[in-house]
Amino acid sequence: MTMGTLILYNIDGCGYCAMVRNELKRLNLDYETIDVPWSHSQRTEVFEISGQTTVPVLVDGEIILDDEYDIIDHLKKNYSPKTS
Repeated sequence: MTMGTLILYNIDGCGYCAMVRNELKRLNLDYETIDVPWSHSQRTEVFEISGQTTVPVLVDGEIILDDEYDIIDHLKKNYSPKTS
């Protein structure tokens, strides 16, 4: 599993996207945001990446996640500070 630069396909008015942005902020992670159009028919880049037109979509290296709960679980599992 290769992880890399975090890229979030996002719409600012999307509550599900906000959930993911809040988790990224909570974990203090740097990420790139790509804002997509409101119209699903114009979301060609999201479709090319994930095979669907809904957001949020998170790209983490070779990993592509397209469900907010899967994204948040992935972030917690892979980026939460380790406790000893």
